[in-house]
Amino acid sequence: MRPALIFAQVLSAISICWAQTPKPQERIKAEYYVESYAHRYKVPVALVRAIVEHESNWQPCVASPKGAVGLMQLMPVTARRLGVRDRCNLEQNISGGVRYLAWLMRLFHDDLRLVVAAYYAGEDAIRRRTLAYRNPDVVAYVARIRTAYLRETSINPRTTNTSSERDVR
Repeated sequence: MRPALIFAQVLSAISICWAQTPKPQERIKAEYYVESYAHRYKVPVALVRAIVEHESNWQPCVASPKGAVGLMQLMPVTARRLGVRDRCNLEQNISGGVRYLAWLMRLFHDDLRLVVAAYYAGEDAIRRRTLAYRNPDVVAYVARIRTAYLRETSINPRTTNTSSERDVR
């Protein structure tokens, strides 16, 4: 293969990777808003960070196939309910997502398992079933957020996986 062609392919791969990683300033702003709004609404910073990491990997305007957008992957109905007009706006997205988490924490009496499940599946579905939710996607989501949350708080998760250890708390 020609050196110029190899160079062009390497350069292309690097530019694609660079374009997909958040800009340092955007990441710094996002982390500031996460910390600020989490403190304001009394939501654990580690929980917000775990959700942002899982939902968008800190990509500011990523869209899901189901229509969720932004760092905290707000659905259109949820965003409207929270007064978020631009789901790609870092501050609006994080403010709305954290306010939603705070509302869910009040609704589910600070049971983070149910809060995280409701964030993923919707509060009505979880409110009806409470701890009886069995949807494998919801259970897997809660487990992934729990792992990230524990990593954020520097708590080592136990290696066993009994049902009482699967919760976020």
